[in-house]
Amino acid sequence: MRDNPLAGLLLVFVPLSLLSIGGGPSILAGIQNAVEARAWMSQRDFLDLFAIARAAPGPGVLLATLVGWKVAGLAGAAIASLALFVPSSILYYAIARQWNLHRGKPWRSALELGLAPVAAGLILAGSLVILRAGGGDYGLWAIAAAATAILSWQPKLNTLWVLAAGGLAAMAIA
Repeated sequence: MRDNPLAGLLLVFVPLSLLSIGGGPSILAGIQNAVEARAWMSQRDFLDLFAIARAAPGPGVLLATLVGWKVAGLAGAAIASLALFVPSSILYYAIARQWNLHRGKPWRSALELGLAPVAAGLILAGSLVILRAGGGDYGLWAIAAAATAILSWQPKLNTLWVLAAGGLAAMAIA
């Protein structure tokens, strides 16, 4: 099983699909850990694929497709994509059908409130993975912290302005 890259992609992305509370960014740390543990590529290659996935239009989890492509070509890209999207889509469909039947029940509100910090923690873990992989440049860490603080303090602010300011700051310290 360890020698078959397609089976390896399935073993990595199906469980991550079911853990993606909060969307694609919540499983970024899991993808990076799997890539590192299986020695599928260098940390630099992973960062390059992450940058391509973020710059390309479409879902942020395009990273899974790119990892699959890097590991096993076109078949790997298809397997990684399907393994990530199909299980969570089926689960979401099944839950959504039942969820509306329980509108107004106290346990439903409690569950919604309880899942918010879980999603936030998973997204934060993914952000930290990317920051650590980018090296020990404390200037980049400061830019990321400032952007987080600004968006936390002013959530209605257009994130493109914060992204542009962060990019300019990163170029200035480079």
